[in-house]
Amino acid sequence: MNIKDIKDRILNGEYEFRKHALERASSRGINPFEIKEALLEGEIIESYPDDPRGSSCLIYGKSRKGKNLHIVCGLAHNIVWIITAYEPSEKEWINYRRRRE
Repeated sequence: MNIKDIKDRILNGEYEFRKHALERASSRGINPFEIKEALLEGEIIESYPDDPRGSSCLIYGKSRKGKNLHIVCGLAHNIVWIITAYEPSEKEWINYRRRRE
């Protein structure tokens, strides 16, 4: 997975939200449009090529209003699947891009 391919698929409407992603985003006060904005502006900060459910990655991006978001997504059947999204904690992340040890 690479960020250009993900962004192209998002722009072409080749993406879907998993039910879990919509439920978690709603409970966390994150609008699906903010997720799309963050993906289009984002960067891959972690890759999970050996995930048993399929290759996936963690993307960091900001919404237009400046909300920092982490989005886990995967690629299957030429569709970007948005698995979950959350606002990263400064206690757990350095500059929202690197995990604290």
